[in-house]
Amino acid sequence: MIPTRLVVHALVREDGTVDAGELYEVAGALGMTDQQVRLCVKRLAAEGRFEVEGRGRRAVLRAVGPGGGLPAVPEVEYVRHAYRQDRGLEPWDGVWHVFAFAVPESARAARDALRDALTGLGAAPLQGGLYVTPNPIGPYVRARAAELGVGAALTCLGTRDLEVGGTDDPRALAARLWPLAQIAERYEALRELASRPEPGPSEREPSERGSSEAEPSDSGPVHPLARAVELAAAFSEAMLPDPLLPPELLPRPWPGAAARAAAARAWDRLDSTAPSPGPRLFRLYARALGPDPDEPRDTPG
Repeated sequence: MIPTRLVVHALVREDGTVDAGELYEVAGALGMTDQQVRLCVKRLAAEGRFEVEGRGRRAVLRAVGPGGGLPAVPEVEYVRHAYRQDRGLEPWDGVWHVFAFAVPESARAARDALRDALTGLGAAPLQGGLYVTPNPIGPYVRARAAELGVGAALTCLGTRDLEVGGTDDPRALAARLWPLAQIAERYEALRELASRPEPGPSEREPSERGSSEAEPSDSGPVHPLARAVELAAAFSEAMLPDPLLPPELLPRPWPGAAARAAAARAWDRLDSTAPSPGPRLFRLYARALGPDPDEPRDTPG
């Protein structure tokens, strides 16, 4: 289920505005009612994230401060790293990166924030205050600990010898420490969505009924922007909980690479038909799914 506020954020254009008429139309294509949209806009305005000029479908929403960014979207470099893994450009060196910290109760907020930073970077808990990952996230963890004022409480080490509960096989450890089955299910859902055929021109015509009466077809929403929002939501749902373990540690076959490839193809199709000027959403995903600027290019010799 796509949150209504995600639809609002996804439709923010480069000038920081959202056209309410477009918002109601896209939300309706996603099966949301006018009432849901009205309540969501009211909450976002009350939170100070948007200012509303006008009323109803003729209104214009204007993003205020940091509220205009698309929430819960993987960072560009994170997504690029995933695609580099898919192309075999990020092989594992066999090193486990271990992080330990002992932060007193008096600094509980900092302790919780450091824990969130570690899990957000894909590290798995081994026991209280002890985390591990096969990815070299040390610089990010140390920077966050210093920012929180608990750098002195952090211990970092790397090892090729890791045993947990009698298990030392790397692939078995990965299956034990990370919820790979659930992550795989999300990628299968993303692949299925991204592989769905695009609607024909006649199917793209907006419904003559009000959006509160619109019923999405079995093939999903046909409004181009609704398809973009749906794809972005599914991509985020699959990617955000993924620790991006090296392929050497994943089950075979692993659906992540196929799902990301399907998503990139689907996004190219959507981008080619996007309105101009389109939402920031298209620029964000074009950057994330586009060529890696640091990757060597073939040159004629």
